[in-house]
Amino acid sequence: MGLEIKVPPVGESITEVVLSRWVKNDGDFVEMDEIIAELESDKATFELTAEKAGTLKIVASEGDTLPIGAVVCSIEEGAGSPTSESPKAETASAPVADKVNAPVAEKPSESYATGTPSPSAAKILAEKGVDAGSVKGTGVDGRITKDDALKSESSKPGSPKVEAPKAASAPIVAGSRGERREKMSPLRKTVAKRLVTVKNETAMLTTFNEVNMKPIMDLRAKYKDQFKEKYGVGLGFMSFFTKAVCEAAKDFPAVNARIEAEEVVYNDFVDVSIAVSAPKGLVVPIIRNAESMTLAQIEKTVIELATKARDSKLTIEEMTGGTFTITNGGVFGSMMSTPIINAPQSAILGMHNIIERPIAENKEVVIRPMMYIALSYDHRIIDGRESVGFLVRVKQLLEDPARLLLGI
Repeated sequence: MGLEIKVPPVGESITEVVLSRWVKNDGDFVEMDEIIAELESDKATFELTAEKAGTLKIVASEGDTLPIGAVVCSIEEGAGSPTSESPKAETASAPVADKVNAPVAEKPSESYATGTPSPSAAKILAEKGVDAGSVKGTGVDGRITKDDALKSESSKPGSPKVEAPKAASAPIVAGSRGERREKMSPLRKTVAKRLVTVKNETAMLTTFNEVNMKPIMDLRAKYKDQFKEKYGVGLGFMSFFTKAVCEAAKDFPAVNARIEAEEVVYNDFVDVSIAVSAPKGLVVPIIRNAESMTLAQIEKTVIELATKARDSKLTIEEMTGGTFTITNGGVFGSMMSTPIINAPQSAILGMHNIIERPIAENKEVVIRPMMYIALSYDHRIIDGRESVGFLVRVKQLLEDPARLLLGI
């Protein structure tokens, strides 16, 4: 009797997930604890593993939204292991006979080869009239994923099936009024709800300042090679901003606090959330106890978290909590913005792009690399004096890195 594999509980607030990708094909033999699929919730991506060895029987398709406890697939005992070996033997001993024998019996063994589409990808390719052989798969072992199928275009000019997709995917002409609808991902829906909630339930204000980045840029230029050689990681701006926030929070603890019911909760630690743009949307992994970390430790943590975010490998634990957030719109060219608070936190610091501008220094006009910084805060817990004082303190520390490193 087959064992049903169901969507496991992945968090108290999560009621459904999306089956984002099958790692294994229908009919594959899988070992116990082997990864068979990936599930995407509104917070993270999870791996679904086989609970026993056997032959995989797929029930749900890629892109399906499944409630917690829903059946994703089943695993049948018995003939799976020999079946997984038999195609190799048949292929090696009688390649010609394979084509002569019954095609129904041989289709399963061919369907596991490189270039085979997933069930959902096969459907899309059929609708578009695209030959699977002309599509390069980016999935496991060269498998054609749903995304590959959506991006595919026919490449056989002699086939009538090829011409139809080309006409359908022709460039949009001027004056066209076509529409395209895409289902919101769980992550995007959650982000949308949280942002609206923050705007409606907090007294959010933003204060601005500007930072002369020349001292930090000079320091980086002088020591970047030695830093990279000693610690194996580059010296970026994020570590300086993180350290400055941690130091400033000592003088203005309300910025690192939160409201719970009718109480204000102050933290004697700083868990800095870093806003990262990932393929599936904005995620905010956390640097735990950033106040006790060195610049090198912060840089290594940032790289590790950003890499996981790009690969959709962040866990819920790595995104849960946080006492203060830093977001860097400057990497996209933003000159100034008003970032939205990452609830239940009370403040967020926005970094922006660096532009050389004329400023007055010692009664002389000089050109300096300047950055606008913005602090959005919840006025229910943070007063104007504290918000401005915090941002000025951050500015002072960044413009005098020696004070930042010495903690003075």
